[in-house]
Formats: sequence, structure tokens, C-alpha cells
Amino acid sequence: MRADLVRLGLNARPAVRARPGLCTPRPGKRRGLLLATLAAWLLGLAAIDGALAASPARPNIVLLLADDWGFSDVGAYGSEIATPHLDELAHRGMRFSNFHVSASCSPTRAMLLTGVDNHLNGVGNMRETIPRAHAGRPGYLSVLNTRVVTVATLLRDSGYRTYAAGKWHVGKEPHNLPDQRGFERSIVQGDSGSDNWESAKRYLDLNDRVDWFEDGKPAAMPADYYSSSFFVDKTIEYIGSGARRDKPFFAYVAFQANHIPLQAPQAFIDKYKGRYQAGWSALRQARRDKAIALGLIPPDTPMANMASTEPWTALSEADKAYQARRMEVYAAMADAMDDQVGRLIAHLKRIGEYENTVFVFLSDNGAEASDPYAMLAGRLWLDWQYSREFDRLGAKGAYTVIGPSWASAAVAPLSTYKFYLGEGGIRVPLIVAGVPGMPAGKIHHGFTHVNDVLPTLLELAGVPRPGTAYQGQRIEAPSGASLLAVLKGESEQVHPPQRPFGFELSGNQALFKGDLKLIRNIPPVGDGQWHLYDIRRDPGETHDLRLKLPEEFRAMQADYAEYARTHGVLPMPDGYDPVQQVLINSLLNVYVPRFGPAALALLAGLGTLGLLWYRRRRLRRR
Repeated sequence: MRADLVRLGLNARPAVRARPGLCTPRPGKRRGLLLATLAAWLLGLAAIDGALAASPARPNIVLLLADDWGFSDVGAYGSEIATPHLDELAHRGMRFSNFHVSASCSPTRAMLLTGVDNHLNGVGNMRETIPRAHAGRPGYLSVLNTRVVTVATLLRDSGYRTYAAGKWHVGKEPHNLPDQRGFERSIVQGDSGSDNWESAKRYLDLNDRVDWFEDGKPAAMPADYYSSSFFVDKTIEYIGSGARRDKPFFAYVAFQANHIPLQAPQAFIDKYKGRYQAGWSALRQARRDKAIALGLIPPDTPMANMASTEPWTALSEADKAYQARRMEVYAAMADAMDDQVGRLIAHLKRIGEYENTVFVFLSDNGAEASDPYAMLAGRLWLDWQYSREFDRLGAKGAYTVIGPSWASAAVAPLSTYKFYLGEGGIRVPLIVAGVPGMPAGKIHHGFTHVNDVLPTLLELAGVPRPGTAYQGQRIEAPSGASLLAVLKGESEQVHPPQRPFGFELSGNQALFKGDLKLIRNIPPVGDGQWHLYDIRRDPGETHDLRLKLPEEFRAMQADYAEYARTHGVLPMPDGYDPVQQVLINSLLNVYVPRFGPAALALLAGLGTLGLLWYRRRRLRRR
């Protein structure tokens, strides 16, 4: 009772002090006065409690972001990987089968946090892949600009406690860290990734160091560290800290799983021993069939055949065993992350907050197909830093990836993967659970977009959606639509069928309108030509409709041109190659400052050799 009184600005024991020249009340009268006052307070508290009971409690919100998970990597989406806690959320809530993000990390994260297209929020491209001609141009800062406000700021300003733990990757300048973007408590890794066992160890030579920040200051990281468990440790710590536990909380948990390097505790790796001996094509088929059985895709969904998928039968038995172990580690890393999600859920149940918590789970893009070992420069650096020995894969000091063939299975039955705008690169799981009044176990098949998450969370929290200004400052207005009516079963549609949605990343282009998708992917994965698909009936993008639907094809090209014009999309320089650009940016951002311009010629020569070797390898594979 005393705490309630103090919180409401009332003193539980008001002092009665005699003043000179005034009569002091007799003891009996003092007791009566105190009793009357206390009765008044109790009546006031009862009225307040009644008002609070009459209005629905605002929910806690937990936003779970996985890194580089393919469409079918969750059990509830067709995977053989054990994800019981995410599956529990899926069966308790709603799965979205047609949900789209950007094709790489930071553009998606920027849209998720702001509800604004990545070309308008400043992250038109990642720092690692941006061409030098674009860097610093409007829309291509590779960090959040000053014209956007985050969901954390909006929730904090409305009374929420706001916490972040995990990978940040939208700017590590002082004004762009979470403490300046609406988060009251935070611990984040500022760059694109890092080792999962050694927090200070770089996963590629893209930066001078790994930058960790807690509450806006350099963080002291523990020696006993594994990324997924550490992020949940800190989230639990933040939820339980402070003097405002009577307020709802918003927790943004951005895992590094399954970003490279693939690493996981041995107990989880052991669970998948021998699971993948049949190879990636068999796995891709099995996942496609299960997704059909679950009702996520149409029964007659065709399977896209990607040229980057090698014939499993052409491998030696030793190569098959090694490749299978790579996928075992990948599955183990996802399983270990799900285990930590379960630990967070169990904690919320223990403290009585689970039933009043809305959970949102998604991935930032499709599965990662890149293999740094495929480039000479990457191989030399990694062999210096890490082991690739079979028996050590997944452990501390070891490094592995799944490559394009397993990545094609992780996105089954879709086409392409991270960095490209085929459905495998941008269609990912979205699970929402815990919304009051929502039916359980439903699947929504309509087109949805990452920008829809922010307005959904605001509506759940009862927070007005901002327009073009916030607290006297001009901002870019969020462009998404709330999913709440769909989540509650009150509507089957999120967006009007004729509303166009444009996408662009590193020269890859796409536009959605209703069930149709216009797409152009650049080489080496794409052919540089426009294509048209019905992604509702053909999510694998196997039947090109541009000749069958010429009017729609031309109209959607015009729609894309308008999107590019209004969103400031810049044309890519001639000869742009994302792999080559990563090498160039690494040389200019890391090696030249470290060793001086004199080293540039030598490093450029090594890089050229690496690129020539890489291109020749790709041509042989095709």
C-alpha cells in the first residue's frame, strides 16, 4: 500500500506539526482526522484502480530478430531443425507466408525500427557492399539518418521501458547508438557481425575491431560468452532492473544466429549427426513437401532449380561428410537460438508477464550463400585466424558456412538467397503471438512488408502513429499498415491489391502489386533482365509471365520507375559486383588506414588475383 501511495504522489504518513500561536488538536481528534484522511485516500485509490481495470493493460512487446534464416528454417515452416519454442509461438499465434524484408541485414533492420523505406531512412545499402560513388549520398549513408524516429522512441515517450540486446548494424556513431534512438538500456554489437564464441574477434577483415556498446559507451564483454545466450542474459537483466516495473516493456533481441561464422555448443551439434547425409536437393524437396502439408504454400508449388546448387552425387564420400557437417552446425546454431528464446519465455512465465506479452519473430533476410573461402583473399585471412578441421567445426576457433547449395535448401522452395531479390532472399518467416483476442494457429497468405511491423506495434500499445513531424521535427512518415485487424481475424487484407511496393538493393530491383512480382537480378545470380511472376501460385518463380501479361508487365515497369524516382534510388556504376565491392571497401576502410597508401598496390594485386580466381571458379560451376 505504501508503495502505491508514494507512486501516486501521496505520502503514506503525512506529518502534523504544531505551529506557534495555533491550538494543537487533542489526541482523539487527531486520530479521527487521520482515519478520515486515510479513508479518503483509500476511496481515491479504489477509484484509480477501477479506472485502470476498466482500460485494457498495454502489452509487453518482445521483438525477436534472427539473422540470415531462410523461409523454411523454422519447424513451423517446414524445417527438420528443432525449434519447439518458436513453433509454440506459431501455433499460439499467426504465421505469415508472404512476408517480405530487404535482401540484407542493415536495410531490413533500418526499416524494422523506423517503418520507413530503406532509401528514405538512410540505409539504401550496407556499408560493406556500397559502391564508393554512392557513399554519403542522400539515402546512402549506410546508417540511420536524422529524419526518422524509431519504434523504441515512440514507445518510450508513451511510457514503455525500452531495451535492446544483440546486433545493431544501423550506425555506431554516438548519435546513432541505441541510447540516442529510444532505448533506455542496451548492449549491442555495432557492426555486421562477429565471432559467436569470442566477442572481440572479427568474422572477416572488414573493420579494424569489433565495437560493443552498452548504454552508449564501450562495453566490457565477459570472457565466458556465446552470443545467443548472452543476448538473452542481458534482456532478462534489463527486464528485471530499474524502478519502473509497473510499466510495460519493449525488448528488441537481435540475435547473430545464423550469421557467419556458424558456431554452436557441441551438445546441439551432436543432435544432428548424420541428419544431412542425403544432401541438399533431398532436403530442399523434403522441406517443400512439408511446407505444402502445413498449408504455407500451394499444393502444386513447383521447385526452382538454382544453377548454384551442385550435384550431390558428384561429391566424394569425404566431401559429402564435410558438407553434411556444415549443415549440422547450421541446424545446431538455429536450435541453440531457439533454446534461448525458450529460456526468455520461461523467465516471463516465472515473473507473471508471459500472458501479457506480444511476441514478434522474423529474419532480416534469407539464408546466406556467400563463402569467403571461395576468394583467395578471404581464404588467406581466414586460414590465419580460424580452423576448418572437420572435428572442430562449430567450436571456438573454427569457422564454417553453408554455401549456396545448402542455402537453396534453407529457403525451400524459393529462388535465390541473401543479397538477391528472388523470394529466397526477401521472403522470410513472420510469427506474431500473444495478441489479445487473436485466433490460434492461423496462416495469413496476403502480401506483407517489414514496414508493417512498426504500425502494428504502435496500435497494440495504443500509441498514435506519427505523420511527417514528431516533437517539432520534420520526419519521414512510416509507410506500412498495421496487421492488427488481420491478427484478430477482423480482416483478410493488409494492403490494397493495386498498391505497388518497390524494392532495390545493390542494383537488384523488384516491385510487388497484388499477387504479381516484377523482378530483375544482376549477375552472377541473375541475368540482368526483367521477369514477371505470380508469387501466390508460383512462389518459386519458375513461370515467367511477361509475355503472357504484357500490359501488366509494362505497367509494373512504370511503377518501379516511379518508385525509384520518388525514393531516390541511384543507378549502379557500370561493372558493379557485390563481391568485388566488399574487397574494395575492405582495402580502403581497413588496410590503407592501417598500412598506408604504399600497401595499396600490393593489396590490390592480391585482390585482383583473388577476383580472377573467383570469377573463373564461378564460370566453371555455371
